[in-house]
Amino acid sequence: MLQTLTRMPAEMSSDSRRKLLNAVTDLFLLDADPSEESKDHYGDIALRSLPHLDAEGRRDYADSVAATGTLPRAVAVTLANDADAGVARLVLKLSPVLTDTDLAAIAISQTQAHLVAIAERARLSEGLTDILVERGDSAVLRTVSGNEGAQFSDRGFDRLLQRGSDDAAVGEALARRSDLSPQRAERVLRIVEQMSDPNAETGSHHTAAMARQARQQRREVRLLIADLQAGTRSLGEVVDMLAEEDRAFHLAQVIAISADITNEQALRVLMQRDVSGIAVVSRMLGLGKDSFNGILQLRGRRLYFKAKDIEDDLKAYEELDTATAERTMRFLRLKTKLG
Repeated sequence: MLQTLTRMPAEMSSDSRRKLLNAVTDLFLLDADPSEESKDHYGDIALRSLPHLDAEGRRDYADSVAATGTLPRAVAVTLANDADAGVARLVLKLSPVLTDTDLAAIAISQTQAHLVAIAERARLSEGLTDILVERGDSAVLRTVSGNEGAQFSDRGFDRLLQRGSDDAAVGEALARRSDLSPQRAERVLRIVEQMSDPNAETGSHHTAAMARQARQQRREVRLLIADLQAGTRSLGEVVDMLAEEDRAFHLAQVIAISADITNEQALRVLMQRDVSGIAVVSRMLGLGKDSFNGILQLRGRRLYFKAKDIEDDLKAYEELDTATAERTMRFLRLKTKLG
């Protein structure tokens, strides 16, 4: 059917094309695992239709498919590069289809509004943050500074401190981060103190309080990990607490140590839109339904999942057996070592 629909009459109106695209999209999304041929035909329809839609039509379409994992990459790239940042925003923020290469090209060439959307992604590689920090305006710097899923190279972190040195909001966002190394945290605190107006006691105390909270959370997670290793706390108890407090980075640290994987691997499976990775890790660790639901709720807040999606993922988790999860984890560890 999709192949037939690629032969659209040239004289179709914009409204007719919009209705056709919406209908075909509904049909396409019914298939959780479409064939490459089906994806090609659907992509052809979408790419033919988009140039004929107005900004509102493109924005509505982009928002409806932004988080779709089966969206043809050419369609995702086209939407993400739309000159109207309102069209591109959710695709740039949520799309699992866009690669780092795609995002880097957009970050180099598009507007500051596009860069802010990229800076809001749940995970950002060092290469991407390097570009955002170099090209971004104050809004981009503030956004990426507060994003705990953003990784910084030494050069990128130095450049962020340099470019954001006169922006109190950047300093405060960095001071709130719980993932900074002690060395980076001390550098941030020194800058924040230098920026603080001695006559503005409230602002100075507020920033200092946030910095103390971040330090306290770093100490707390070290103690929680020690308790886990000593057997005085259960993994479920620690996961429940960190998930409820929305501490994704610290939750990834606990998962990494418990599952014998790297922090980056744990953060990736926790924050990628595909739930299968964190489901396999959680089942292998023996996490119960309630603890996994806490993880799903955190993911829902960060990745904008609907309640129905979370409910479906929880049901699928209950059906995932431990033996399958353990086999999958052994394979993934072996693959990582070989890589």
